[in-house]
Amino acid sequence: MPSQALTFSELIQRRINHEPTAYITGHKEFFGIDFKVSHDTLIPRPDTELLVEKAIELANNGFSKSCLIADIGTGCGAIAIALALHLPQAKIYATDISPAALEVAESNCQKYKVSNRVRLLQGDLLEPLPEPVQLIVANLPYIGEPELLKLPLEISMFEPPLALAGGTDGLRQIEKLLFQASSKLLNGGAVLLEVGYDQGQAVKDLARKCFPPSEITVVTDLSGLDRVVTIIIPRR
Repeated sequence: MPSQALTFSELIQRRINHEPTAYITGHKEFFGIDFKVSHDTLIPRPDTELLVEKAIELANNGFSKSCLIADIGTGCGAIAIALALHLPQAKIYATDISPAALEVAESNCQKYKVSNRVRLLQGDLLEPLPEPVQLIVANLPYIGEPELLKLPLEISMFEPPLALAGGTDGLRQIEKLLFQASSKLLNGGAVLLEVGYDQGQAVKDLARKCFPPSEITVVTDLSGLDRVVTIIIPRR
């Protein structure tokens, strides 16, 4: 039909113009789960699955099954919902500064029937949390200003800058979260952060300033690149 041909042609043109397929279809798979996405949310990436794996591992081995978790900068809710589905007794706070992103996250929470355990909160980083938690998980903006200029058009033209730009060295939001975290963590809690491929040591140094007695580890991905920093605070 002519209308279908026109629609198909428009979709092809959007892709030719570098718009990511996930935004064209409105969906992206992450951790084996299909998520609704929009231009108000970052597209979930396979690299972030390591962050979720480490969070599940830590929650299962280091905390009670009904632990409190905070997902900071939740976007479409991918991390929070993946954790909720794999940790059925956990309660999760998911924060984001963008109301539009939280609307997408709410739609995904309803789809997977986790709205009773994933509480969405609008605000800056840890500020909206109503109580301390045992585990803070965050995939924050960590791209530095020089790298922003080199991003592929699929990213620079279409993904929300708020979810990408991490300041001059890419660590502005990570540093801010670490300084907030001491008052938002329960005794013996932990922080897991996704970081850029060469930011592990810098984030480790920042974490050491905020949590001197903690156990800090840089976890690399399958390519041997820095991907996750784990910060485990000993019980007092």
